[in-house]
Amino acid sequence: MKSRADLLLVDPPSVLKVPVWARPRGLVLHDADAAYLAGAALNSLDNLVRQDFSWAGAWRQRLALQSAAAAVNLTGRREDESALRDAHFLRGIGDDPGPSGHLLMAWRRLASSTTRGDEASVRPVAEQHLGLTWDDALAEVVANAADMVVSSRPAPTLAAEIAAAVYRARPDAELLGFWLADMLLAQKFRWPIPVPLLMGQVSSAVFKSGENRKRIQPGGEGWGRAVFLAYATAAAEACDLGKELAQRAGRLTEVAPKLRAKGSGDVIKLLLEDDAVPGSWSSPKLSARGARRLFDRLVELGAVRELTGRPTFRLYGL
Repeated sequence: MKSRADLLLVDPPSVLKVPVWARPRGLVLHDADAAYLAGAALNSLDNLVRQDFSWAGAWRQRLALQSAAAAVNLTGRREDESALRDAHFLRGIGDDPGPSGHLLMAWRRLASSTTRGDEASVRPVAEQHLGLTWDDALAEVVANAADMVVSSRPAPTLAAEIAAAVYRARPDAELLGFWLADMLLAQKFRWPIPVPLLMGQVSSAVFKSGENRKRIQPGGEGWGRAVFLAYATAAAEACDLGKELAQRAGRLTEVAPKLRAKGSGDVIKLLLEDDAVPGSWSSPKLSARGARRLFDRLVELGAVRELTGRPTFRLYGL
């Protein structure tokens, strides 16, 4: 565990944004153009990931929340990001998170685990959180992913292919295909932890085609180009979020020396590592009442935000 002194170290000052020219605008007709945009945007994201900012945990988990909300929407349920956050952070120990809560847990797991795409890592996600029955077809797709990682083809191309392979083998496992796409992308880039990206774009215009604007299914006509454009947009938005969180984390570390409460270093660490921290949080060093006072102080100093807008059952985050 990092010491309080470690937590006060100032991150490198700059998070580069994806250039305007690398962000998809209007209709992109050619796969080569879409691939170029994806490569440029993912290069900027790769630079961000490799800097290993102190707030990277909160950043990944906030992206996981966005992806889970998109997955929930795709399944026809109605929980938005706020409802998913509430259900996750306010549920009792041992309580069943429900179908939507399990989807959030799947993407939180992606955003907090080492980049391994073997059956031992993927099967629990499929069975426990995505409600899938594991079979030989899924096992074969996952096994083939290991060969894809060593391929010389571009990362977003392989991500598109693994998602399509999952859908061909098991159409009911489409969400797992999106999950595996980001896992494979992370392996190709040699990121220590994946970044949730593709699922969050599933409802965007890039995945719609034809006069009826029907959603492109994995492996369908235009799928590869859609994935390229989705990764270009997702990488740009992830970098934008990173720049925003860098500023907030900078303020948090700036005010940290003013905090006198015992256990405040633990709270700062949690705020940097996760999407939210319940206002009722406590530890052997800090009572729940003391934590509430600490959060009020941090809000007053402009170092954190209260995320719910409620007077009770509050959640705090960067």
